[in-house]
Amino acid sequence: MNQILRTARPKQWLKNILVFAAPGAAGVLDQPSALGKTLLVFVAFCLGASGTYFWNDVLDVEADRAHPTKSKRPVASGEVGLTTAKIMGTLLPLLALGVAALTARWQPVAVLGGYMVVTLSYSAIWKHVAVLDMVAIASGFVLRAAAGAVAVDVPMSSWFVLVTTFGSLFIVAGKRYAEARELGDDAHQIRSTLVEYTDGYLRFVLAVSCGGALVSYAVWAFETKELAGSHLPYYELSIVPMLTAFLRYALVLDQGHGAAPEEVFGRDRVLQVLGLVWVIVFGMAVYI
Repeated sequence: MNQILRTARPKQWLKNILVFAAPGAAGVLDQPSALGKTLLVFVAFCLGASGTYFWNDVLDVEADRAHPTKSKRPVASGEVGLTTAKIMGTLLPLLALGVAALTARWQPVAVLGGYMVVTLSYSAIWKHVAVLDMVAIASGFVLRAAAGAVAVDVPMSSWFVLVTTFGSLFIVAGKRYAEARELGDDAHQIRSTLVEYTDGYLRFVLAVSCGGALVSYAVWAFETKELAGSHLPYYELSIVPMLTAFLRYALVLDQGHGAAPEEVFGRDRVLQVLGLVWVIVFGMAVYI
């Protein structure tokens, strides 16, 4: 059972917190109904994502066995059989769709279904196509945010979508950059697209995505303040921890880390403090 749980990647569930972004920004999480639906979507995405990880490990079993760390994954090491992984990879997505349906709205079910299709097609196709591999992963983050919005029926600002898109691309490009530096000359044997990515190109993508995310966030913060009719500076102040977090993460990447973003966020105390400060400041902007 422990090996099955490891294959489900519970550490990756942190990414699904994005479903709270749109409801939180809309100021509806203090309503029991909206909070309940958002929690259901969060659980559904955790189950759905875990299901796709099982299939990912089945499809990548040979490549993972050649990887210095992925070879220790339960499926690659043989601790979880391929048949068991396929069964779990089928049951968990079905259960996820059932949980999403408990929101009594078809939209979260559709978005979750789209997310799982994108994720599975990434494992089978897009991960082998340069650029499209990064776009496919980034789209998964956007779909998480969209699922939270449709679950409680709140609109997503165009600037909010851009923040999520550029921010996701920044994380994904950073992951590729860190993988290329960590694996060195053997990188292409582990991930085929890395042979096409140069350090210069990935730095370019990092710069564009970071700049796009920060500009989009700043515009969104000012726009949201005007729509809310607030006279307090909390929306503007939330830009400070956001900017600092991006710069901190860029430093982490430059130091050779970031191949596993979830581990960076789980260990870097500065990023954790910045995240907490942002939640407090933005929460005060929305709920005070």
